[in-house]
Amino acid sequence: MALKTMEIPAGLDVMEEGKPFFFEGGKTGVLLIHGFTGTCSSMKPMGEYLAGRGLTVLGPRLPGHGTDVKDQGRYTYNDWIAAAETALAELQGMCDRVFVSGLSMGGTLTLYMGEQHSDTLAGIMPISAPAHWLVKGAQGAMLPLVPVLKHVLKTFPGPGGDLKDPSVTEVAYAKLNTSALHELTRLIKYVDSNLGRITVPIRIFHAREDHVVPPENAPYIYEHVASEDKELVWLDNSYHVCTLDFDKEHIFETSYNFIQEL
Repeated sequence: MALKTMEIPAGLDVMEEGKPFFFEGGKTGVLLIHGFTGTCSSMKPMGEYLAGRGLTVLGPRLPGHGTDVKDQGRYTYNDWIAAAETALAELQGMCDRVFVSGLSMGGTLTLYMGEQHSDTLAGIMPISAPAHWLVKGAQGAMLPLVPVLKHVLKTFPGPGGDLKDPSVTEVAYAKLNTSALHELTRLIKYVDSNLGRITVPIRIFHAREDHVVPPENAPYIYEHVASEDKELVWLDNSYHVCTLDFDKEHIFETSYNFIQEL
């Protein structure tokens, strides 16, 4: 089956870890979305786990990711949304019911999908998702300057690699593109203003000790969505990239059980 999601644009050099993945299974599908500066490899272990239990899984590559940090700045948040929408449409064409999950910005996009498709989705599982606060403190105070900074400072150190497990390395850009960061702040603002549109069943995962995205986002999401079936799942033994960290099996099992319940 030829999927648009699996295509790599001609002439684009995408690293192996950055390539999209697809596992064909039964009539229940799961869309898995990676994070900002990250790669598909952060969601692939979850995809393999769910595929091993008979589910159909699709993990798209968000434009500007898995290539280089300069490429990241060529796209807007609408391009990231379009990639997720394409993947969702392809899954819905194959499956009777579809769930969406994503890490970090992928979690924000998961919430976006819940806002737009609560009538057709079976459930969503945002993980480490910024929905109100991207960063707090001094860094948070700098965020309003990003629209100006992006014209002066093209990149600065990225957020990748926040893992408690010392044996694991996240494949992500060492730097982030300032223009792309501006797009991320715009996406978060849009998603934040529409959280009340989410009525689909939801499981919200967040590490208590996340050094990238403030954990306060998780109860904020819980309080602002309109879903009747909602649960907040705290992770006690991971940092931000928890899909690769010590709690990964707990996330995978809880997500699978959630899917089975519904």
